[in-house]
This record gives sequence, C-alpha cells and structure tokens, in this order.
Amino acid sequence: MDIYLIRHTQTNTLPGLCYGQSEVGLADSFAAECRCLAEKLPERKPDCVVFSSPLLRCTQLAETFSTNIKRDARLLELNFGDWEMRRFDDLDTDTVKHWAEHFVKVAPPNGESFSDLVMRAGDFWQDLLKADAEQVLVITHAGVIRAFLGHILELPLANAFQFKVEAGSVHKLQVLHSYTSIHYLNH
Repeated sequence: MDIYLIRHTQTNTLPGLCYGQSEVGLADSFAAECRCLAEKLPERKPDCVVFSSPLLRCTQLAETFSTNIKRDARLLELNFGDWEMRRFDDLDTDTVKHWAEHFVKVAPPNGESFSDLVMRAGDFWQDLLKADAEQVLVITHAGVIRAFLGHILELPLANAFQFKVEAGSVHKLQVLHSYTSIHYLNH
C-alpha cells in the first residue's frame, strides 16, 4: 500500500498564532498550492482512499482529490485548549517555556499533550494498516505527520519535532508485507 501523508496548504493566519483545532482560513494562494501539490502526486488509482482531518483547511484540499472523503477526528492537529487562537507572544512566558520543554507529557491548559495526539494518531494508523487499498491519501496536520513518522521509526516522542513538515508537503510511505518504509519526506 502506498500512503501519501499530505499537510494542508498555507493558512491565512499571523505567525505565532495557536490554531491547532480551530477553524482558520486558507491563504489566497490555495488554488496555486493545490496545482503544485497535484503535480507531486501520482495519478489516483481506482481504489485510492482519501482520509482527512475534519477541519476545513484539510477537507477543502481533500475535495480537490476526491468526492468520497473519509473524515476522521483522529487526524486533528494538537488541541491547544485555552491557547487556541491566541498568539504565543501574548501568553505567560514561563508557562509556555515549561510546556515547550515538556510538551510530550504536558498539555496547554484544557488542551492535550503530544502523547495524547500520538495515541489517537497511532489508533488511526493501526486501522489504516487494515485498509484494503493500494493507494491512500491522508490529508492532515504537521503534528499528526510527525506522530506517524516518530511511530514508524520508533523515535522518542520529543524527537518527532526534528522533522520539518512544510505546508502543502507530501510524504510517501509504503507498507509491504507488514513493513513500512519511507520513500521521501517534504516533497
């Protein structure tokens, strides 16, 4: 099975804004980014399955690939809780520093930790491996893609953020005989 992990395109947000599970608009460059993304992907096979985070920044992209999208909440970005739609610069510096140093186990107030995200993403991954498809597109967020890559490579969770995951990037994985290999990242 060929699996293409795709991060949503650029958003129309200010730098430093926490918008994990909040709805935000897409950048005006969406149409051009979609064309660029389409060129990075092979032709869709008849059995291609398209999964998407339920947030509009992902479903709008998914709809450019298929009319039959499987929305799955396990593909949501990290929940920043009380920090959603606030700028990091406007938050208590010590609290943000503590979270940044311990994000694996520590959650933002009323949010979730990276471990929580990894658990739900891992649950999705196990179900995905049972899919009867030759080709799968997964349109999601940077945190979820990092969780998948960290899981596949059995990395310590804190190391998952060493992967840069660009907006509009494609990451190809292949599962063959119960073995997952990474073909490329950030294409």
